Amino acid sequence: MQSTTPGKVSRGSGETPELPTELIQARRFGKTRSAQSTALFEDYVELISDLLASSGEARPTDIARRLGVSHATAIKAISRLKRAGLATSRPYRAVFLTEQGHALAERVRARHRLVVDLLRAVGVPAESAEADAEGMEHHVSDVTLKAFAHFLKSHKR
Repeated sequence: MQSTTPGKVSRGSGETPELPTELIQARRFGKTRSAQSTALFEDYVELISDLLASSGEARPTDIARRLGVSHATAIKAISRLKRAGLATSRPYRAVFLTEQGHALAERVRARHRLVVDLLRAVGVPAESAEADAEGMEHHVSDVTLKAFAHFLKSHKR
């Protein structure tokens, strides 16, 4: 971004947009912070669901390795999932999702697929689309997801 005049920022398009009101801008940043905090839950439940489907169990060690976090970090996150009613486990045993956890995993998986499909439709290579969707999927509103789905439906080949 380039600064032009005090309080205005140019985004490279040649025009200088007005800053949104403080309330609107604060709401946008608040939405981003909220998405970042729920992204953790979403990543964990999606991975746990995938591990359960592929190998029948989701061990904290496997979860930690696949998410690239320490075992202690995974244990803390799993504890948070359990407190939120999304997962269950017993000491030294695998983690399982509750009905609520399974429902969240399915919503996250569907959102991820939709974002990947849109990125692929606009020419993003498969590996990049998968990697980029990992971050984007948590920040996309339902309104935007509906627009993505509409776009994809109307541009089927």
